[in-house]
Amino acid sequence: MPNVQGFSAARARSYVFRVPLFTRAMVVIMVAFWLASLQSVWDLQQWGSLIPNEINIKTMYRVNTFPLIHRNFIHAILNILALTPLLERFETEFGTLTSLALFFGPLTTIPAIAYVLFERLVTGGNTAVMGASLWVFLLLGMEAVRTYKNNPYLVVGTHHVPTWITPLVMVFVVEALIPNTSFMGHLCGVVTGYLFGLGYLKFLSPPEKVLRWLEGRLNLLGRLPHYVSVDQKTYGRFGVLPSSNSGSGTTPVGLMGSTQRLGP
Repeated sequence: MPNVQGFSAARARSYVFRVPLFTRAMVVIMVAFWLASLQSVWDLQQWGSLIPNEINIKTMYRVNTFPLIHRNFIHAILNILALTPLLERFETEFGTLTSLALFFGPLTTIPAIAYVLFERLVTGGNTAVMGASLWVFLLLGMEAVRTYKNNPYLVVGTHHVPTWITPLVMVFVVEALIPNTSFMGHLCGVVTGYLFGLGYLKFLSPPEKVLRWLEGRLNLLGRLPHYVSVDQKTYGRFGVLPSSNSGSGTTPVGLMGSTQRLGP
């Protein structure tokens, strides 16, 4: 019999309560898009998925909409469950405005454009992708760089395995076990996460002075529930202080973060 004594409803409620604003919004939007996809009048997946040959000036919105759209309920729920703790940690550590700027900016557009270029120039394919697992693997790539700096190797028998390769192993495992997933989409996410984690794309982070000015000018801490300040110390009204150590108030690590689907 599984041991359920370790499960605490109070802890679960506490965790849900402290999930910050941007993470909450992404979960709500993903669920809303899934519900919208149930109707047959408008093909939401065709409209918002990342289709290489459909990318042009008028359809560049696809590089931001495809992580929010999923093929079915199982696809959506698995990606949401995998993404939420990773995105919650990122936002708690670096702030809501930073998360918004990055995840609807370079953290999504860079791997999306890399995938489109690979499909067009290398394979000549036009395989559409969708799903938040690109964000999952991107965040895992950033976490792997962070982990490697503190714990470079895992000891497996007599072998020392670098901890930074963990997301790459997961990409291969997902590709082998779950049908209709995008190996190249996941790989683009991991590589982008590595680049941010190593600091090569640091220049793309939003200026903190501008973010602080916006926070003060719009009184975001006072107006928005669960908003996380760019100073990474306080939450907005009705929110709570982060329970995990968020480190220094500096820029994130690297900031020192058939139709195929992305993820299970």
